[in-house]
Amino acid sequence: MEVNRNEVLRYLGYKKGNIGESISQLIDECIEEIKKYSNYKYTYKLFEIKQLEEEIELLNSNLILKGSDISHHLKDSTMCAVLGVTLGSLVDTKIKLYEKTNLTKALILDACASTAIEWVCDEASNKIKEEALNNYDLGITYRYSPGYGDFAIDIQPEIINALEAQKKIGLTVTETNILIPRKSVTAIIGFQDKNIISIHPGCRTCNNSKWCQLKKGGNYCGN
Repeated sequence: MEVNRNEVLRYLGYKKGNIGESISQLIDECIEEIKKYSNYKYTYKLFEIKQLEEEIELLNSNLILKGSDISHHLKDSTMCAVLGVTLGSLVDTKIKLYEKTNLTKALILDACASTAIEWVCDEASNKIKEEALNNYDLGITYRYSPGYGDFAIDIQPEIINALEAQKKIGLTVTETNILIPRKSVTAIIGFQDKNIISIHPGCRTCNNSKWCQLKKGGNYCGN
Protein backbone atom coordinates (compact mmCIF):
# COMPACT_ATOMS: atom_id res chain seq x y z
CA MET A 1 0.00 0.00 0.00
CA GLU A 2 1.11 3.53 -0.78
CA VAL A 3 -0.14 6.47 1.30
CA ASN A 4 0.84 9.74 -0.36
CA ARG A 5 1.88 12.23 2.29
CA ASN A 6 0.92 15.23 0.18
CA GLU A 7 -2.56 13.78 -0.26
CA VAL A 8 -2.85 13.36 3.51
CA LEU A 9 -1.95 17.04 3.94
CA ARG A 10 -4.56 17.95 1.35
CA TYR A 11 -7.26 16.04 3.21
CA LEU A 12 -6.20 17.82 6.39
CA GLY A 13 -6.57 21.19 4.67
CA TYR A 14 -2.91 22.17 4.87
CA LYS A 15 -1.58 24.45 2.17
CA LYS A 16 2.06 25.13 1.48
CA GLY A 17 3.96 26.07 4.59
CA ASN A 18 5.59 24.67 7.70
CA ILE A 19 3.25 22.28 9.51
CA GLY A 20 5.54 21.86 12.50
CA GLU A 21 7.77 18.99 13.48
CA SER A 22 5.33 17.38 15.93
CA ILE A 23 2.48 17.25 13.40
CA SER A 24 4.88 16.05 10.72
CA GLN A 25 6.01 13.18 12.92
CA LEU A 26 2.41 12.34 13.81
CA ILE A 27 1.51 12.17 10.11
CA ASP A 28 4.38 9.77 9.46
CA GLU A 29 3.28 7.68 12.43
CA CYS A 30 -0.33 7.55 11.22
CA ILE A 31 0.73 6.59 7.69
CA GLU A 32 2.56 3.59 9.11
CA GLU A 33 -0.43 2.70 11.30
CA ILE A 34 -2.81 2.76 8.33
CA LYS A 35 -0.50 0.42 6.43
CA LYS A 36 -0.44 -1.85 9.47
CA TYR A 37 -4.16 -1.84 10.28
CA SER A 38 -5.62 -1.88 6.76
CA ASN A 39 -6.92 -5.17 5.47
CA TYR A 40 -7.92 -3.76 2.13
CA LYS A 41 -10.02 -5.74 -0.29
CA TYR A 42 -12.05 -5.10 -3.39
CA THR A 43 -14.50 -6.95 -5.59
CA TYR A 44 -16.27 -6.12 -8.81
CA LYS A 45 -18.67 -7.56 -11.35
CA LEU A 46 -19.19 -6.76 -15.01
CA PHE A 47 -22.61 -6.15 -16.53
CA GLU A 48 -23.93 -5.40 -19.97
CA ILE A 49 -26.17 -2.35 -19.81
CA LYS A 50 -29.37 -1.12 -21.42
CA GLN A 51 -29.80 2.62 -21.85
CA LEU A 52 -33.22 3.91 -20.77
CA GLU A 53 -34.45 7.47 -20.27
CA GLU A 54 -32.46 8.75 -17.28
CA GLU A 55 -31.98 5.14 -16.16
CA ILE A 56 -29.44 2.42 -16.81
CA GLU A 57 -30.53 -1.19 -16.52
CA LEU A 58 -27.77 -3.67 -15.68
CA LEU A 59 -28.71 -6.85 -17.48
CA ASN A 60 -28.92 -10.14 -15.58
CA SER A 61 -29.19 -8.28 -12.28
CA ASN A 62 -31.75 -6.35 -10.24
CA LEU A 63 -29.76 -3.13 -10.55
CA ILE A 64 -31.29 -0.07 -12.18
CA LEU A 65 -29.13 3.04 -11.95
CA LYS A 66 -31.39 6.08 -11.81
CA GLY A 67 -30.54 9.70 -12.57
CA SER A 68 -29.48 11.93 -15.42
CA ASP A 69 -25.89 12.16 -14.14
CA ILE A 70 -25.17 8.43 -14.04
CA SER A 71 -26.92 8.12 -17.39
CA HIS A 72 -24.63 10.77 -18.82
CA HIS A 73 -21.64 9.06 -17.24
CA LEU A 74 -22.46 5.82 -19.07
CA LYS A 75 -23.78 7.38 -22.29
CA ASP A 76 -20.94 5.94 -24.40
CA SER A 77 -20.80 2.60 -22.59
CA THR A 78 -22.26 -0.79 -23.54
CA MET A 79 -21.20 -2.43 -20.27
CA CYS A 80 -19.88 -1.44 -16.87
CA ALA A 81 -18.07 -2.63 -13.78
CA VAL A 82 -19.71 -2.32 -10.36
CA LEU A 83 -16.96 -1.96 -7.76
CA GLY A 84 -16.81 -2.33 -3.97
CA VAL A 85 -13.70 -1.42 -1.95
CA THR A 86 -12.92 -1.40 1.78
CA LEU A 87 -10.00 -0.92 4.16
CA GLY A 88 -11.54 -3.29 6.72
CA SER A 89 -13.07 -2.82 10.15
CA LEU A 90 -9.87 -2.42 12.17
CA VAL A 91 -9.25 1.01 10.64
CA ASP A 92 -12.65 2.18 11.89
CA THR A 93 -11.88 0.76 15.33
CA LYS A 94 -8.55 2.60 15.58
CA ILE A 95 -10.03 5.93 14.47
CA LYS A 96 -12.82 5.63 17.06
CA LEU A 97 -10.26 4.75 19.74
CA TYR A 98 -8.17 7.83 19.02
CA GLU A 99 -11.31 10.00 18.99
CA LYS A 100 -11.53 9.20 22.71
CA THR A 101 -7.84 9.53 23.55
CA ASN A 102 -6.14 11.77 20.98
CA LEU A 103 -8.43 13.78 18.71
CA THR A 104 -5.59 15.21 16.64
CA LYS A 105 -4.30 11.75 15.88
CA ALA A 106 -7.82 10.59 15.05
CA LEU A 107 -8.17 13.36 12.46
CA ILE A 108 -4.81 12.57 10.91
CA LEU A 109 -5.48 8.83 10.88
CA ASP A 110 -8.82 9.51 9.19
CA ALA A 111 -7.04 11.58 6.51
CA CYS A 112 -4.52 8.78 6.02
CA ALA A 113 -7.37 6.30 5.67
CA SER A 114 -9.09 8.49 3.06
CA THR A 115 -5.85 8.66 1.11
CA ALA A 116 -5.38 4.90 1.44
CA ILE A 117 -8.87 4.02 0.19
CA GLU A 118 -8.25 6.13 -2.91
CA TRP A 119 -5.06 4.17 -3.54
CA VAL A 120 -7.02 0.90 -3.32
CA CYS A 121 -9.68 2.32 -5.65
CA ASP A 122 -6.96 3.22 -8.13
CA GLU A 123 -5.50 -0.28 -7.91
CA ALA A 124 -8.94 -1.78 -8.57
CA SER A 125 -9.57 0.65 -11.43
CA ASN A 126 -6.27 -0.33 -13.02
CA LYS A 127 -7.26 -3.99 -12.80
CA ILE A 128 -10.63 -3.23 -14.41
CA LYS A 129 -8.94 -1.13 -17.10
CA GLU A 130 -6.62 -4.02 -17.90
CA GLU A 131 -9.58 -6.40 -18.21
CA ALA A 132 -11.51 -3.96 -20.41
CA LEU A 133 -8.57 -3.60 -22.78
CA ASN A 134 -7.44 -7.22 -22.89
CA ASN A 135 -10.87 -8.87 -23.07
CA TYR A 136 -12.99 -6.29 -24.88
CA ASP A 137 -10.53 -3.86 -26.53
CA LEU A 138 -12.23 -1.03 -24.64
CA GLY A 139 -11.22 1.80 -22.35
CA ILE A 140 -12.92 2.84 -19.12
CA THR A 141 -14.53 5.91 -17.59
CA TYR A 142 -13.57 7.42 -14.25
CA ARG A 143 -15.29 6.06 -11.13
CA TYR A 144 -18.78 7.34 -10.35
CA SER A 145 -20.18 6.69 -6.87
CA PRO A 146 -23.62 6.92 -5.29
CA GLY A 147 -23.99 10.43 -3.88
CA TYR A 148 -22.57 12.17 -6.95
CA GLY A 149 -25.09 14.51 -8.55
CA ASP A 150 -28.53 12.94 -8.68
CA PHE A 151 -27.21 9.38 -8.36
CA ALA A 152 -28.84 8.67 -5.00
CA ILE A 153 -27.10 6.72 -2.22
CA ASP A 154 -30.20 4.61 -1.66
CA ILE A 155 -28.83 2.31 -4.38
CA GLN A 156 -26.14 1.13 -1.95
CA PRO A 157 -28.00 -1.92 -0.58
CA GLU A 158 -28.69 -3.17 -4.09
CA ILE A 159 -25.04 -2.71 -5.07
CA ILE A 160 -23.88 -4.58 -1.96
CA ASN A 161 -26.29 -7.43 -2.74
CA ALA A 162 -25.34 -7.59 -6.42
CA LEU A 163 -21.65 -7.82 -5.51
CA GLU A 164 -22.23 -10.27 -2.65
CA ALA A 165 -19.93 -7.82 -0.91
CA GLN A 166 -20.64 -8.95 2.65
CA LYS A 167 -19.50 -12.48 1.86
CA LYS A 168 -16.60 -11.52 -0.39
CA ILE A 169 -15.02 -8.51 1.34
CA GLY A 170 -17.00 -7.96 4.56
CA LEU A 171 -18.73 -4.83 3.25
CA THR A 172 -22.26 -4.09 4.46
CA VAL A 173 -24.63 -1.13 4.48
CA THR A 174 -26.86 0.35 7.20
CA GLU A 175 -30.57 1.17 6.96
CA THR A 176 -29.51 4.77 6.29
CA ASN A 177 -27.29 3.68 3.38
CA ILE A 178 -23.97 4.18 5.17
CA LEU A 179 -21.25 1.71 4.18
CA ILE A 180 -19.70 -0.36 6.98
CA PRO A 181 -16.71 -0.35 7.41
CA ARG A 182 -16.85 3.42 6.97
CA LYS A 183 -13.65 3.60 4.93
CA SER A 184 -15.26 1.90 1.97
CA VAL A 185 -16.39 2.92 -1.50
CA THR A 186 -18.73 1.66 -4.18
CA ALA A 187 -18.50 2.93 -7.73
CA ILE A 188 -19.60 2.43 -11.31
CA ILE A 189 -17.03 2.33 -14.12
CA GLY A 190 -18.19 2.33 -17.73
CA PHE A 191 -16.52 0.40 -20.55
CA GLN A 192 -16.29 2.52 -23.69
CA ASP A 193 -14.23 3.16 -26.81
CA LYS A 194 -10.65 3.62 -25.61
CA ASN A 195 -10.32 6.76 -27.75
CA ILE A 196 -12.94 8.61 -25.68
CA ILE A 197 -11.38 10.80 -23.00
CA SER A 198 -13.27 10.85 -19.70
CA ILE A 199 -12.58 13.82 -17.43
CA HIS A 200 -13.65 13.70 -13.79
CA PRO A 201 -16.08 16.57 -13.04
CA GLY A 202 -14.48 17.24 -9.64
CA CYS A 203 -16.81 19.13 -7.31
CA ARG A 204 -19.42 20.01 -9.93
CA THR A 205 -21.71 17.02 -9.35
CA CYS A 206 -20.99 16.34 -5.67
CA ASN A 207 -23.87 16.70 -3.19
CA ASN A 208 -21.38 17.71 -0.46
CA SER A 209 -19.94 20.57 -2.49
CA LYS A 210 -21.68 23.38 -0.59
CA TRP A 211 -20.19 22.48 2.79
CA CYS A 212 -17.01 20.63 1.80
CA GLN A 213 -14.01 21.80 3.85
CA LEU A 214 -11.56 20.59 1.18
CA LYS A 215 -13.23 22.76 -1.44
CA LYS A 216 -13.09 25.79 0.87
CA GLY A 217 -9.34 25.23 1.05
CA GLY A 218 -9.01 25.08 -2.72
CA ASN A 219 -8.86 21.28 -2.91
CA TYR A 220 -11.14 18.42 -3.90
CA CYS A 221 -11.24 14.83 -2.68
CA GLY A 222 -10.84 13.08 -6.04
CA ASN A 223 -13.78 10.77 -5.36
